[in-house]
Amino acid sequence: MKLAGKVSKVLYGGDYNPEQWPRDIWKEDMRLLTFAGIDVLTINVFSWAILQPSEDEYNFSVLDDIVETVSKAGMKICFATGTATHPAWMARKYPEVLRVNTDGSKRKFGDRQNSCPSSKIYRMYSGRLAHKIAERYGKLENIIAWHISNEYGGYCYCDNCQHAFREWLKKRYKTMEALNAAWNTAFWGHTYHDWEDIVSPSFLGGEWSRQPRVSGSCQIQSIDYRRFYSDILLDCFLEEAKVLKEITPYIPVTTNFMGTFWDLDYFKWGKHMDFVCWDNYPWPDCPHTRIAMNHALMRGCGGGQPFSLMEQTPSVTNWQPYNSLKRPGIMRLWSYQALAHGSDTVMFFQMRRSRGCCEKFHGAVIDHCGHENTRVFRETAALGDELKKLGDSFIDSRFNSKAAVLYDWDNWWATTLSAGPTQDMNYPEEVYRYYDALAKQNYSVDIIDVDAPFDNYKILFAPVLYMIKPGYAEKLKTFVNKGGTLITTYFSGMTDENDLVTQEGYPGELRELCGIWVEETDALLPGKDNGFVIKKDPFNQNSDKSIIGAWKAELFCDIIHSEGAEIIANYESDFYAGTPALCRNKFGQGQVWYFGARPEQALLDRFTVLICVECGILPVFPAPEGIEATRRVKDGKEFTFVLNHNKTAAEIVIPASSRDLITDKVFTANERYSLPAAGVLILVKN
Repeated sequence: MKLAGKVSKVLYGGDYNPEQWPRDIWKEDMRLLTFAGIDVLTINVFSWAILQPSEDEYNFSVLDDIVETVSKAGMKICFATGTATHPAWMARKYPEVLRVNTDGSKRKFGDRQNSCPSSKIYRMYSGRLAHKIAERYGKLENIIAWHISNEYGGYCYCDNCQHAFREWLKKRYKTMEALNAAWNTAFWGHTYHDWEDIVSPSFLGGEWSRQPRVSGSCQIQSIDYRRFYSDILLDCFLEEAKVLKEITPYIPVTTNFMGTFWDLDYFKWGKHMDFVCWDNYPWPDCPHTRIAMNHALMRGCGGGQPFSLMEQTPSVTNWQPYNSLKRPGIMRLWSYQALAHGSDTVMFFQMRRSRGCCEKFHGAVIDHCGHENTRVFRETAALGDELKKLGDSFIDSRFNSKAAVLYDWDNWWATTLSAGPTQDMNYPEEVYRYYDALAKQNYSVDIIDVDAPFDNYKILFAPVLYMIKPGYAEKLKTFVNKGGTLITTYFSGMTDENDLVTQEGYPGELRELCGIWVEETDALLPGKDNGFVIKKDPFNQNSDKSIIGAWKAELFCDIIHSEGAEIIANYESDFYAGTPALCRNKFGQGQVWYFGARPEQALLDRFTVLICVECGILPVFPAPEGIEATRRVKDGKEFTFVLNHNKTAAEIVIPASSRDLITDKVFTANERYSLPAAGVLILVKN
């Protein structure tokens, strides 16, 4: 089930919390929001305490009035279940619903996402509330989606979670012998003989804090706890979803993701979403390609389907260290960027700015002054007018990327929780370097997980492929053997899914595929680097594209022996100077490239262009620096988004006779055009 079937244009709106305001304000809100072009409101996100003031009492009178108000104004509704924050009476009467911290201390009432997902009390009452909401409001024609809870995350270390963890382990490993083998419990005398002896890894036992990250004595136990906790929170979502689906099978169900968020394996979650949605809150100076990667990741979590931008700020956040305003035009630019990468909605948190508590300085469409005479409101209304004009032109369209980058939460957890070889390993940033090299040169690129099919791709980038899951090496071999190109790196093929190090010689199951043996890995000290020395260009390009020369090699240096792979670059210095640093191996009809060290970005950028050219992949839109271009395809029709992230105008060349959907401006082939700073085009061929 998709959101697209319920909409005829890009949905435009966001979170609306009228329960925080006197009712005489609601009417004015509807006037202002309608004037701004808002057509969808997310309601009831944090209303459980109002809906259920005591254990035996439900009161829907306020919510009834909210629904009536927004419906009369012609608004569509994204209806939340309100279960992200349990009521105070529940915490008082049933303390088991409160989470326990990693140091063993019991939390008090007074925060959101503070409910223990293992609590039967919490699950019973959250399911009951979802049932009552679905029964009461499920027949409304203007409900476009159910929004379960809000921004799931966090951990609990209570006895209930510990018991649930043991049950999860029993399902995963079946026998105590299998668990002991997978966890290598003979190390430090941790062998288990009874499931009841296994505890949740925490600062009370099994884990310790080593800034800037956590590690512990048994990393697979810590990895498994992250897997378990992602699963148990997913169970909470699925329980509410089941209730809603039984009553309203025709209404899609979702919850909001948060990009590269540590706590949850969103690829696993995405398989259970009717559509993926997410909340985009980049830092003010965030590179546009980093934002783009999050959009692509969310698209990938939905299996390539369009996603929904559920939240962004129209102006300013409140929780970053320095909460700078979005400069004029940036809200519009970043909204179109979401559409350019596969969103079918543009939505905000929030509609009206709160008066008190921690989000009182978070931006909103309607500011504290309560009228339309603000810069932010004017920009919001102007974008609303544009989105009306676009209609459903590119709604439910897809991407046709020939390059993909692999992202895997297990690899993130495993490399971060590992005791060594370097605390500077940052898995999302390692992946981003490859995505950035592609995206800033306007190659269409997907982000996929280990379960995704490779059939549509010519190139797969798989940096830091540390953990090789069952069957994945064979899947990669099949891809390469059929003519695919694989690029992988240092710290790959190190362990199996249980974090047990390969006994086949690094990179383990990838050794034959890569045609190398890695004898050792040198972790470079901060500020230190080695070098790639390339004496012969493997691409036979002319001098302006050549990669011949010396380039920085950073972070890690694998000490490599070729086992059939062609040596492209050697190390410049240290005791392993002159040994292989970058290798290429022919395998079947395809090839594998292995970077033994992290290449400086300039080398990676140049390499990416050359490998794409070699594989016959062209950029979406050749353009100067800071110009982003993507392409969505629907019914054979191409929609090329061109966005200027520069602070000044940039001259671009329109390659084919086209029309801009936003302005109706017509361009001739090869026409030069000065795209203003923060300017956007959506081009369709004439």
